Amino acid sequence: MRALVTGGAGFVGSNLCWELAARGWDVVALDDFSSGAFENLRGFPGDVVAADVLDASYWGPRVGTVDAVFHEAAVTDTTVMDQMRMMTANVEAFRGLLAWAAKAKVKKVVYASSAGTYGDAPVPMREDALPRPMNVYGFSKAVMDNVAAKAKGVKVVGLRYFNVFGPREAHKGKVASMIWQLSLQMKAGRRPRIFEFGEQYRDFIYIKDVVDANLKALAKAPCGVYNVCTGRKTDFNAIVAALNAALRTSLQPEYIKNPYAFYQNETLGDPAKSCKAFGFTAQWTAERAIQDYIRSSESR
Repeated sequence: MRALVTGGAGFVGSNLCWELAARGWDVVALDDFSSGAFENLRGFPGDVVAADVLDASYWGPRVGTVDAVFHEAAVTDTTVMDQMRMMTANVEAFRGLLAWAAKAKVKKVVYASSAGTYGDAPVPMREDALPRPMNVYGFSKAVMDNVAAKAKGVKVVGLRYFNVFGPREAHKGKVASMIWQLSLQMKAGRRPRIFEFGEQYRDFIYIKDVVDANLKALAKAPCGVYNVCTGRKTDFNAIVAALNAALRTSLQPEYIKNPYAFYQNETLGDPAKSCKAFGFTAQWTAERAIQDYIRSSESR
């Protein structure tokens, strides 16, 4: 089997590349390296094509025939306010990719949607909820879902990732997960800074579960959009406690005022649809995943 992974040098993309290669797939990683990092693919046995997803006329012939596409390439920084840049990189590149995939007779495209499409919707967030994105990033992903629903000539599955964390995210810097940011503070001996009073919660999901969801979606999921979440609440006090346990520290949180009026205090997905449709259930609790993550980062 042969797969194309766009955004292959990024966080989710590189983890997918490595897992597919470990399973014996012939993998092509496509990335323009505007935000991806070569370190994520150091030693990778597959091919790497340096190109912008927008230009299929350039990279299409170089990639050649593939059975599946995992589309992870995107502008994911939610602080980007350039609406044209966001919509072009996320929506128009996706539109072109689907057109190429149909002509190339790709069996299925699995793409990264986002829980950002839900915005401040009530929890638990379900796929049939009306999109309420709070920024242009979430809006772009909601439009991608609409584009996917109307795609012709190729099967398309969207996965709405919740709060993903894990190895190979460090290159994202300030937009890496809060778990990574807090771990850096604590490794430096500083008290972790969180908003008062650490009771805000997220549906944190480990990258290994996200990779598993992608592979199961490719194998079994009918066309549509599905949550990739745990369905479990984890507040920031619990994250600090888990990091203390993993790092063998005892640093108490430093509570600070939240300056953001648009901040979401709660994010929680409903995993029922993805479980029923293609058998995905998250296996990693946040606490166990943090232990694994810290061990992994210390061994690198």
